Amino acid sequence: MTSPPPANPALRLGLLGAGGRMGQAILAAATDAGIAIAGGIGRDGPVVGSHADAPALATACDVLIDFSTPDALAANLAAATAAGTAIVIGTTGLDAAHHAAIDAAARTIPVLQAANTALGVNVLAWLVEQASARLGPDWDIEIVEMHHRHKRDAPSGTALLLGTAAAAGRNENHADLARTDRAAQPPAVREAGTIGYASLRGGSVAGDHQVTFATEGERIELGHRAESRAIFARGAVRAAGWLAGRAPGRYTMSDLFAD
Repeated sequence: MTSPPPANPALRLGLLGAGGRMGQAILAAATDAGIAIAGGIGRDGPVVGSHADAPALATACDVLIDFSTPDALAANLAAATAAGTAIVIGTTGLDAAHHAAIDAAARTIPVLQAANTALGVNVLAWLVEQASARLGPDWDIEIVEMHHRHKRDAPSGTALLLGTAAAAGRNENHADLARTDRAAQPPAVREAGTIGYASLRGGSVAGDHQVTFATEGERIELGHRAESRAIFARGAVRAAGWLAGRAPGRYTMSDLFAD
C-alpha cells in the first residue's frame, strides 16, 4: 500500500452529519487542505451554508461525505443517486439492509464505504489478513476494541473490518466465525476456529484496536491506536478527492491506497 495523493483543492464537498464530532473534524481537515465546502447538514438542519436537506446539498457538490447515522443512510443514498453525486460513507453500525442499499446505489454512482478511513487501520487490516492466511487453525483469533463512552455500536465497525480480514485470510465466512458476546452465546469456553470480540467503552478514547493470534506457547499482537479523530477526517477528505470522477461502483479504502 502507498500513501494516497493530496486531496484535490478544486473539489466541492458536501458533508452529511456535519454537526457531530467527526463532521466537525472533517470540516477542519477540508479547510486545512484548502477544499471548498459546498455545505454541511446536521441532525437539525444546515451547519455550514444554506442547503436545507440532502437532495439540495447533493446537487451543489462534487462528492458527499456521510458521517451521519444508519437511519439516515437510505435517504442520503437516494439524494446522491438522484443527483448523480459520488458519496463517501463513513457511518458505522450498518446492517445487511444498509449494505444492500449501498450495492444498489453503486450501480449508478461511485460509492466508497469504509468502516474506518485512517491509513494505519487499513494497513493493519491487510497485515491481519496476511497473518491469518499464514497461521494454522490452531491459532486463536481475538479482537479487543475500546472507544469513547458515547459510541453506540459494538463491536465497532473497525473491529468487524479486522475480523472480516482475518476470516478472509482463512477463506472463511466471517458471520460463521464471529462471537461477539460469549455470555449470551454459551458455551463461554472458546470454540475452535472462531473469532472472538470484546468491546470496551469509556472516557474520550478515539479508537483502540488490537488483534491477538494465540497458540500454545506464543502470541502475536497487531494493533492500532487512534490519538485523534483528525486521522479519520484526513482519510475521508482524501477518499473524496480520489472518488470524484470515478465510474459507478462500490469502492473501499484498499482501492484508494492501491492506486
